[in-house]
Amino acid sequence: MPRQLLREGFTTSACAAAAAASAVRALLSGRPLSQVVIDLPARAGVLFAVHRCDMSANQAVCSVIKDAGDDPDVTHGAEIQATVMWEGDLLDGPPAADAPAIVLAGGPGVGVVTRPGLPVPVGEPAINPVPRRIIAQAVRAALADGFKDAIVPLRQVLRVTISVPGGAALAEKTLNPRLGILGGISILGTTGIVKPFSQPAWRASIFAELKAARANQLRRAVLTTGARSEDYAFQKLGPLSDDADLPPRMGYVQVGDHIGYALTQCRRLGYEEVIVAGMIGKLSKLAQGRPQTHVEEGGVDFDFLAEIAAQLGADDALAARIRSANTAHHAQTLLAKAGIAGLEQRIADLAAAQTVLLCQRQARARVLLFAMSGALLADARATARADEGNERNP
Repeated sequence: MPRQLLREGFTTSACAAAAAASAVRALLSGRPLSQVVIDLPARAGVLFAVHRCDMSANQAVCSVIKDAGDDPDVTHGAEIQATVMWEGDLLDGPPAADAPAIVLAGGPGVGVVTRPGLPVPVGEPAINPVPRRIIAQAVRAALADGFKDAIVPLRQVLRVTISVPGGAALAEKTLNPRLGILGGISILGTTGIVKPFSQPAWRASIFAELKAARANQLRRAVLTTGARSEDYAFQKLGPLSDDADLPPRMGYVQVGDHIGYALTQCRRLGYEEVIVAGMIGKLSKLAQGRPQTHVEEGGVDFDFLAEIAAQLGADDALAARIRSANTAHHAQTLLAKAGIAGLEQRIADLAAAQTVLLCQRQARARVLLFAMSGALLADARATARADEGNERNP
């Protein structure tokens, strides 16, 4: 499909993992590296060129230049750097599965989280949870592979510090300052691979996938806002066809911010039901009838969330806190702490109604609203007939 013709790249998490692995290997062997091979969640045996590799007795510094492929990413060309150094007493014998302890830190150019509502706690470097695991896995593999040839003894703690020279300036071109991530970029990416896109290419891909599924007699389509929401929706719904010869995920389409475009194509292609799966941020925009959910078209409307919260019983003080929330997830957390339920279901109900309207009442709708962890928080339906309104999934 058109999107696949574009060159893929690597996430900052993949580059950080490669830099860390190369630094570990250099530290153990005492020799500089020009390349390193690591496994990523989406692909095994990925080769990275090592841009920099400096060593001393107790530490090594290696870096990788991020190649984002054909994706229009502001971090393309950034130097992702890892410094590894030993701390603590010597280990007795080869490293066990949990030894040495790996301490991951953020250096210059990696942002620090200063506001709640993000996957990383306040005060921590903006290295998301999955990237932390990717880096740790690459470091563990490098330790295991390099132990037999190590010229230095291992110690109880290995400190891994990720830095991005010039990262503070790059961060000004991202959403980080608005999210309260200060001083640098975030280390992101759950698969290690960047799927490149342009708007025309992505929309062409959406249409091609929807057309192919419809040509194979599928009457339902599942529109997801990303890879995670697709995984969660598939776990909930399974294949959309009983035909074992079809790909299991045929009819599941990652539409990103192009929900409005995808709904228009669903209507034109004659789908009878459209299922939208996502998380609260983008679904809150759909609930307002905003079919283009990219931040450039406007962020989460916290006044809208506060209004719903007030309808659910939030007092004026809590509503004011929601208006100044950092993210939609932060608003969820505030309501949960206050013991007020119903925000997610209300968002899903409104989003389902808007989905029907955007399909010009040609298809019925269902909306699945997931937590970032994958828990299903709300399931709403709306019919295609004007006189039947919304119906909540039992």
